[in-house]
Amino acid sequence: MTVAAIVERDGRFLVIEEHTSDGLRINQPAGHLEAGETLVDAVKRETLEETAHRFEPQALVGTYLTHFERPGRSVTYLRFTFCGTTSGEVPGMALDAGIVRAMWLTADELRACADRHRSPAVLECLDHYLDGRRVPLDFIHTLSVAPVPVGTQADAG
Repeated sequence: MTVAAIVERDGRFLVIEEHTSDGLRINQPAGHLEAGETLVDAVKRETLEETAHRFEPQALVGTYLTHFERPGRSVTYLRFTFCGTTSGEVPGMALDAGIVRAMWLTADELRACADRHRSPAVLECLDHYLDGRRVPLDFIHTLSVAPVPVGTQADAG
């Protein structure tokens, strides 16, 4: 299960460039849900870790089930993509390992480099966001949240 963030500012979108097994790729800030996290907590954490920007989700854009064929195995991801705002960059914060940089691109610039996207979900989510698709956050319910394991980044605040 993964989460992703769409952040728009002045017609540009916050994305990352990251090292992957397929080379340098562009993606929205995204990552896996960790033990004890809610989806909203996970997308806030991932956006901060990958871009050094604090993220405040405002709505769910959609859920996306993606199947990938990898050498010797199949991989399936269920992605929850949120849209929201950022209060700005945290000065001096190091980005996650593998993240080359955070950058702001227009929708046209993102479409022009689709061959460099980490997955087809990058454009699919962007298009749904631009179409105005929004699901209120109170649609998402967490029935039980286990304690966050001590020593994780989420525990550190």
